Amino acid sequence: MSARRTNPAPDPDPIAAAPLSDSLRTLARRGELRRLRKGVQIISEGDRGDTLYIVLAGELRAYSVGLDDREVTYGRYGAGEYVGEMGLDGGPRSANVETLAPTLLALVTRPTLEAHLREDPAFAFELLAKVIRRARAATMSFRQIALNNVYGRLKALLEEVTQPQPDGARVADPAPSHQEISQQLGCTREMVSRVMKDLERGGYVEVGRRRIVLRRALPAKW
Repeated sequence: MSARRTNPAPDPDPIAAAPLSDSLRTLARRGELRRLRKGVQIISEGDRGDTLYIVLAGELRAYSVGLDDREVTYGRYGAGEYVGEMGLDGGPRSANVETLAPTLLALVTRPTLEAHLREDPAFAFELLAKVIRRARAATMSFRQIALNNVYGRLKALLEEVTQPQPDGARVADPAPSHQEISQQLGCTREMVSRVMKDLERGGYVEVGRRRIVLRRALPAKW
């Protein structure tokens, strides 16, 4: 007797699986799906564009490059987030955006967004709230850069990315690399490495491969 043939299971719906609000999910279904490999730049700073990118899977990074080729990371955006809203007014893009991993996006043009807003005006408030939160975060970030030295910014970042453990230590695993930390802090990788090495010698920090352990509270100043 021949074996019974079964039909393969249908592919899961990536839009249904993504952590989106109901309105954002509806908008994503109006867009064009695009699968991208790691390292693809989808937005270039200064270009003009009217496309919103909704992340269904993967991760994006928004960043700028200074005259000395030093990169500053503004944020990372995973599934459920979107980027490109700052260019919907027709003005120049405010940052570069690249994929940090294989990524699935829904591309939504301005005419498509306008049609969605006519049908669901409440989404305008969701969009506005996102813009306000990002503007507030950018303001705090620049304030911190202006007021704190490299150590102060590094201390704040380490306390943010590490999680408390039962023994009183704090651990980041996986931890950002020195290069990634330098991009977020707006300083050189060498400066980050120097401060981290000083903290290791002081018994405050243990650093392994993609792992950082804070053995005790970091001092207010270094």
